[in-house]
Amino acid sequence: MIIAIDGPAGSGKSSTAKAVAARLGITYLDTGAMYRAVTLKALRLKIRHDDDKALGIIMAHTTIAFEGLPPDVRVIMDGDDVSAAIRSDEVTKRVSDYCARDVVRAFLVEQQRQAAQGRSVVCEGRDIGTVVFPNADLKIYMVASVEERARRRQMDFAAMGVKKSIEELIRDIEARDRKDSTRANSPLMKADGATEMDTTGMTLEDQVAFIVGRAKK
Repeated sequence: MIIAIDGPAGSGKSSTAKAVAARLGITYLDTGAMYRAVTLKALRLKIRHDDDKALGIIMAHTTIAFEGLPPDVRVIMDGDDVSAAIRSDEVTKRVSDYCARDVVRAFLVEQQRQAAQGRSVVCEGRDIGTVVFPNADLKIYMVASVEERARRRQMDFAAMGVKKSIEELIRDIEARDRKDSTRANSPLMKADGATEMDTTGMTLEDQVAFIVGRAKK
């Protein structure tokens, strides 16, 4: 079984997908973390997001793996644990620029499909149900109000010791939404056959129960 969860930034995809995987006892594939890892590496190497030649070179020499079981899944890039580093403010602001590039998407989409071969997985992102796994058994499109998404982002940053105002986060999220929904390659959109779930006001348990219930059906 493949469960594809899509939706805009801050709608609750990652935490929900991890919990659903744990509840069902299947693999969690964090595709968003893969794009963040590539972005982190490019930023560290000072490679511009529009330098496709350089991006192609680092793609060919990058390994991304996941260790552990939900909810404690670690992201390992080139042998190093980058789980915390990929959630930094800098990576969050720039990931849309890098993940829009064809050379990056082609490489990672293939990696994601290979990772799911022969197993049941829960995966989340922005093009899972439309591009990566268009024949997924269950497609969920998660949404939430921009204010709720900003509040969640603020809590995430606070946990990392970073203070951000709600107003600033709303501007960042709205900019991210525009980039994700208007990019030429695999824009964010609701997949055909996807069930929309508005997580505004829903607890994590509510979200997990919603998806698990449909998966069992």
